[in-house]
Amino acid sequence: MDEKCPKIPASVPQFTNCPTMVILVGLSARGKTYISRKLTRYLNWIGIPTKVFNVGQYRRDAVPSYENYEFFRHDNKEAMRIRRQCALAALKDVRTYLSSGEGQVAVFDATNTTRERRALILRFAKENGYKVLFIESICDDPKIIEENIKQVKLSSPDYKGREQDEVVTDFLQRIECYKATYEPLDEELDSGLSYIRIFEAGRRYLVSGVQGHVQSRTVYYLMNIHLAPRVIYLSRHGESQLNLRGRIGGDAGLAPRGRQYAQALAEFIRGQRLRELKVWTSHMRRTIETAEALGVPYEQWKALNEIDAGVCEEMTYEEIQERYPKEFALRDQDKYRYRYPKGEPLQLFMDGFAMVTKVETAHSFKFIAPVPLRKK
Repeated sequence: MDEKCPKIPASVPQFTNCPTMVILVGLSARGKTYISRKLTRYLNWIGIPTKVFNVGQYRRDAVPSYENYEFFRHDNKEAMRIRRQCALAALKDVRTYLSSGEGQVAVFDATNTTRERRALILRFAKENGYKVLFIESICDDPKIIEENIKQVKLSSPDYKGREQDEVVTDFLQRIECYKATYEPLDEELDSGLSYIRIFEAGRRYLVSGVQGHVQSRTVYYLMNIHLAPRVIYLSRHGESQLNLRGRIGGDAGLAPRGRQYAQALAEFIRGQRLRELKVWTSHMRRTIETAEALGVPYEQWKALNEIDAGVCEEMTYEEIQERYPKEFALRDQDKYRYRYPKGEPLQLFMDGFAMVTKVETAHSFKFIAPVPLRKK
């Protein structure tokens, strides 16, 4: 088709020729909103401006008082009219966002369980020249579904002040309402579409028709993440000998207070009673010594190393300002892109996708990484 791509300002990185709509598909309690938010954070992190449009929120704005699952019955004509209007309002906001020149990807978070609704979205995308990628989450495991309901829906505004059993019962009936008209993506009928189907929270995937940078990065990311929430602990290393002297970088060991911190950290972690604890550190002595206090095996990752300050290694900020006033001023103007002479920029960490993938695909659910960070 002829693609009418909105003009994108030169200041925005050109990762895609035309904006992309990522369309979620699936029954409720299948992790669609979780996927939407996680994907949006990732795409923004790698420099692709992305925003989520949650149709459920549009519905809550239109109907602030939710009574029960009957609102989602397919034969409830008034409710169906409201739900359609909410979807259209969300699409209107998608167009505004992508046409502004600042947005490149819109994630359309809704059930979109009927072919009719998906056809409406496809027509909208074609009229505006947007590329489309569907993400369908399919899960029939009752344990996963019930856990999703308890973790997410209990805190939903729809069920404020209601008991857990009442919430679970009503939401399971809401799912049945959607099941009555659910039409999954079909390999033959939808052979011309770009999509990824995720089965049982990532146990199996089916990918078809993926095109371009954004869709490829999206699919690769989705195939390398956990779709169930987990806890990740991030910790500073203990105070080092160079920290005491106000000097940046270097590879000094822990100072007395740093060793005291390491012991306190170990006591805290033991109190959490974590199973299958994985510990990652950088290659720096101060992080390794912090991790060793935990008394468990640990892995060293160069990707966790503090950025190299080049000729300014082991100097104080006052010394840098005195010896390299121009460099000091440049760093203050743009710390993200600034590179010390013969050193590394903070932006280098944007290329650390291998580390993100490693975190996401690891089987253990609890992590702690004593990582070196700079305050200034």
